[in-house]
Formats: sequence, structure tokens, C-alpha cells
Amino acid sequence: MIALGAHALSIPLIQGGMGIGVSLGNLAGHVAACGGMGVISTAHPGYDRPDFEKDPYGANLRALKEHIEKAKAIAKGKGMVAVNAMVATSQYADSVRAAVAAGADAILSGAGLPTDLPALAKGGKAALAPIVSSARAARTICRLWDKRHHTAPDFVVVEGSEAGGHLGFSAEELADHTAPALETIVPEVIQELAPFEEKYGHPIPVFAAGGVYTGADIKKFTDLGAAGAQIATRFIATHECDASQGYKDAMIAAKPEDVRIVKSPVGMPGRALNSPLIQKLAQGGRVAPRSCMRCIVTCDPGKTPYCITRALIEAVRGNWEDGLFFCGGNVGRVDRMRHVSELIDELMTEWRNA
Repeated sequence: MIALGAHALSIPLIQGGMGIGVSLGNLAGHVAACGGMGVISTAHPGYDRPDFEKDPYGANLRALKEHIEKAKAIAKGKGMVAVNAMVATSQYADSVRAAVAAGADAILSGAGLPTDLPALAKGGKAALAPIVSSARAARTICRLWDKRHHTAPDFVVVEGSEAGGHLGFSAEELADHTAPALETIVPEVIQELAPFEEKYGHPIPVFAAGGVYTGADIKKFTDLGAAGAQIATRFIATHECDASQGYKDAMIAAKPEDVRIVKSPVGMPGRALNSPLIQKLAQGGRVAPRSCMRCIVTCDPGKTPYCITRALIEAVRGNWEDGLFFCGGNVGRVDRMRHVSELIDELMTEWRNA
């Protein structure tokens, strides 16, 4: 068992949070039912609600509560049901509060430094975890939490440069392949956490993420001192994933050469499939937003090359022409549909045998 605050995992596996609409209550619940941590993304979980266009904030908060309840009903007390909340979103604070109130077992937070996460989650029992891409970021967050909130993270996710979606590295590092390897970052983060483990009297487990594909990969990082790993892209090609079959088919059909590093309105580079939208943007094109929900703090609707919310919604619905299909660096290895239980059994068997 891996203790994470007031909760525990029976297997060393976190399913990465994927928005918009890719990892919601169904996927997260089935992962938790297998003893892992299923993660719901707080990035517009209410995108498919009738009132989303008129009241996106309200639709998102209601949907988040419902998806947490759905996941917990599926899990039946096993594993953990968590949420991933991006600091860069304007609804970040309200999403964290809503998730805690709905009984989420953990809050994972990245896309910026979650300096105020302990205050936002105060009063709940959720384990709290920053998502970092460097030892420096881990040290900064721990120092701030220690000074401002007199606490330390319950666990930490270390995300390397081969992850999908938004990445904590510069575009130059990603293009030149000069970003530090995950195998290098994980031990450095573990070392930085040691003083805070001693001060607060509990371990701070680390989970490696980004390019982790097999159980042997998980073993590589547990041998380096990690408690386990976070995997996202492989869970897209499961029957229980909340995305449309069109989205899943795009991942299964993808080849390694179809992956691109893209510029996101969030202000970070990201990894996605080379869809027609990405091709148009690469040629200097622009898809002006039809409307703006002010969902990203840093986004300027008058200048942004495209609306990331609209592009992700089109993707999750299977619209290849207009969608933004975030993916991990190993998407070219995804070859067929599986059930969540089948995938987790495969990963854990490989991990034990490695």
C-alpha cells in the first residue's frame, strides 16, 4: 500500500488527468476500482451540458461534482478518485473548492505553481500534490507551503518532457531534445523533498510521468526511488475512457511522426497530433475565437491564434479537422482498444516481472 495523506493506493499507478472531457467520471472510476488513482480533469467537465454556452462556470462546477460522485460509485471504495486542476485557468480556485466539497480523495495541480492549494483545500481530506517538471519547482513549492501554510505535499507528480498536453519545458528544449531526462529529474526531486519529509514526519511519495508506457518503465522509476508512475495516453484507448470513439481512433491510428510540439494559448508548449488545425496554424493561419469564456488567465482573445477550449471540445467529439488532439510522446505505440482492467493487469504484471 502507498499512503497518500489520509488515503492509500494498492497499486503504484495514477491515471493522468486529460481535459476537455477525456478523463471524467467513467474512466476515473474504473481506474480507482482496480486500486489505482483515477483522475478527473477540471478543464470544462461541463462542456456537454445544455447551459454550457450561457453559464460555463456553473455547468462546470455541477458537472465536476457529478463526475466525482459517478467515479466513486463505480470505484466502490477502492483506489482513489482525484481531480487535476490547472493553475492557469480562471476557475482554478472554485474548481478546487468544489472538488474538495464533493469528496475528491486527491487534488493534483500544475500548469503553474499551486502556491495556494493548501488554503483552497482547507477543511477537506483530499491529499494534495503539485505537478512539477524540475527539482527547483519542487523546492520552491515546498518552501512556500512550509512558510505560508505550515504543511508539505502529500505526494508529488514529476512530469518529464515526453508527456502529453501542456509541458513544463521551453519550446527550445523540446525542439532540440535538450530537456533533462525524467530519469534525471526524479532522483533530484526526491532529494529536495527529504528535508520536508523529516520536518513533517511523513513520506512524500513521488510518481514519475511523461513517456511511461510499460510496467517495465514503472519498475525503472520505482528502482530510482519513485513510489510509482502516472500514465495518461494509454488510457485513452480504453472502452471506459470518456472521449468519443473518434478521438480514440485518432490515437490508435497515430504514428510517431504524427506528433508535434505546439504553442498553446495557455502560454506553454504542448504535445499534440498533427491534425489539420495544427497544420493550418503552422502555416501562419489563425482561427479567431467566435466567443470567449475567459477560461485561461493568460489568453488574449484578440490575439490568440485559436481558442483552445473550442479546439479541445471538437477533438473529444472526434472532429479531426478542427480538433486539438493532445497526446504523449509514445502515442505511436498505442495499437488497439482495451478495457481499463486489462490494461492495468498488463502493466502490473510487467512491473512485477521486470
